Amino acid sequence: MLVSTNPCAPAARQVDCPACKGPSLYAPSNPWRPFCSRRCREADLGAWASEGYRVPEPAQPEPDEAPPPPRH
Repeated sequence: MLVSTNPCAPAARQVDCPACKGPSLYAPSNPWRPFCSRRCREADLGAWASEGYRVPEPAQPEPDEAPPPPRH
């Protein structure tokens, strides 16, 4: 589905809503883009706020050897 009133503006396109996977119009006319509705946008924001989503920490490398004993 392409929607555009300005020939220089990028064409709107239909994408999957990240929250419910339903159709969502990705265009300036959709105030909740990329979500399909305010409800989906707020559910996603709530998941981030409650730490439902987390960015994983990089794995710490395992030391190959034990550290040398202290010298006296």
